[in-house]
Amino acid sequence: MKKLFYSTLLLGLISFIPIQGFSQEINDADALANVKTGKVVWDITIDNPKKLALFLSVIKETYDGLVKQNVTPDMIFTFHGGVVKLLSSNREKVPLEEHDDLDKVHQLLNELQKKDGIKMESCSIATRLFGVDNKTILTGIKPVGNTFISIIGYNAKGYAVIPIN
Repeated sequence: MKKLFYSTLLLGLISFIPIQGFSQEINDADALANVKTGKVVWDITIDNPKKLALFLSVIKETYDGLVKQNVTPDMIFTFHGGVVKLLSSNREKVPLEEHDDLDKVHQLLNELQKKDGIKMESCSIATRLFGVDNKTILTGIKPVGNTFISIIGYNAKGYAVIPIN
């Protein structure tokens, strides 16, 4: 009898304790107060297709999270370094065992490009250094002279720069 009483009392007390995540909506309201546009440059250098697919998925979720919180995304993707091999329609520079992950990368890039407020740039210095023909860069990704210069310009225009490497 005593055991049943204490068990019931304990359950009753637990029901009054707010559990984080259940008692209130988790959001980014403090950081986004008075923010109308989320201006970001994703500075991407990851040359591993599995890891890149993971980060592109998180970036897609970030885009959707901004929209859900009434902030208009304004996102620039700058690709430089070895990642440019993953942006090419020519797969010969990517090992065969990574082609499934590469397909996922291309799918995510395509999905992201369909969203409003997204632009993508690849670095022509990187394509030259890694032997990637700019003509093979995926549709929707604009080859530019130097993405370091792009980042300098976008930063001067108020874009946050987030490295993805």
